[in-house]
Amino acid sequence: MDVHCNRFNLTALSENLDPIRIHVFAELSREELAQISRESQRKLYKKSEIVFREGSIPRYLYAVLHGKIKVSQLGNDGREQIVHLIKSGDIMAHRAICAEDVFSGSAIAMEDSSVLLIPKLLFLRLIGSNAKLGLRVLQLLAEELKDAELKITQMAQSSVKTRLAHTLLELIRNYGFKSDRLTLNISITRENLAAMAGTSRESVTRILHEFQESGIIKLKGRQIQIPGEERVKKFIRESGW
Repeated sequence: MDVHCNRFNLTALSENLDPIRIHVFAELSREELAQISRESQRKLYKKSEIVFREGSIPRYLYAVLHGKIKVSQLGNDGREQIVHLIKSGDIMAHRAICAEDVFSGSAIAMEDSSVLLIPKLLFLRLIGSNAKLGLRVLQLLAEELKDAELKITQMAQSSVKTRLAHTLLELIRNYGFKSDRLTLNISITRENLAAMAGTSRESVTRILHEFQESGIIKLKGRQIQIPGEERVKKFIRESGW
């Protein structure tokens, strides 16, 4: 496994942990950033490599410097359900750490991803000494809970087509578009789309082609082009969501 770990000096760390890259660290002082520099390590996860496993005990807070990561759970039938999409600037493991719990899902790199591993006890000390950081983490947990509640309702009450349309909007919200402002900035498999929408790969393939015939999207291999985000939103509105 090709893993690169190195210590940061303060200047390099400040460049990596600015508000744009790691959002919850926006209020940290230079001294706190220096403390992270001394006690943390940077690790490169290759595409498809496991960052952490469901049911294991967290040892680190994971701060994503660059890359795309999915957090998924396995149902009783063995089917994968993607519950979170992680992007550059996000953190992982904060819920499990704050709740003194095990990981409720597994994190897997969707592309080569650079992650800062911050020791759990350091993260807890920083929360205890920096009220603004603690508030940001609480706000993040509240936002994640709200998203989870909405997804539960969508899974229970909306059609597969509508869930897949919501999935497309979630991909736009998390990863945006490439420079052409048309192509989603992620190459995603049909299996991963199915795991997000709570359906089968076969259903995803069929519905994507239906969306293409309706002019909502264009398919270019694994790349998905969306001529207008409003078309996706209109479809959801007309479906009752």
